[in-house]
Amino acid sequence: MVRPRRVRRVEGIPQITYYKPVGVPLASLEEVVITLDELEAVRLTAGEGLSQSETAERMNVSQPTVHRLIENFEKKITDALLNGKAIRVEGGDWIMPNRDGTGPTGTGRGYGRGRGWSGRGAGRGRGYGGPQTCRCPKCGTVVPHTRGIPCRDMRCPKCGTPMIPGD
Repeated sequence: MVRPRRVRRVEGIPQITYYKPVGVPLASLEEVVITLDELEAVRLTAGEGLSQSETAERMNVSQPTVHRLIENFEKKITDALLNGKAIRVEGGDWIMPNRDGTGPTGTGRGYGRGRGWSGRGAGRGRGYGGPQTCRCPKCGTVVPHTRGIPCRDMRCPKCGTPMIPGD
């Protein structure tokens, strides 16, 4: 019988969850998916300078699990950079309690294991799937955002000015 997976403790969701090479249309890119628990392991070790053992304690997992998370992250990032792929942050087995261990336990809206978390549906907005509209900074015209085309690459239909994210 397989031992059940431990749910990893994550301290925050990044504001930006998608990265892509400049000048390449989104529709033509392959994606690499970085899980939120992989990103958290790297954030704690490389970003905060913790050892893998300290990171394991903060994430409520074993040190070998932290090592695997970091190794998976490095392989995916290397693949994306060398082969010109987009990077999307989503999913994984995680909960987001407060740093002192109190707080959400993985139930209710906005919490949980994170499986399938991709910014679709409830909670969509900045950092969770991109803008819904593009706005002209000059005349204020608002148009629906076209997926795969950055707002700055679209021109205002009235005055021709490059658009900016609207929401």
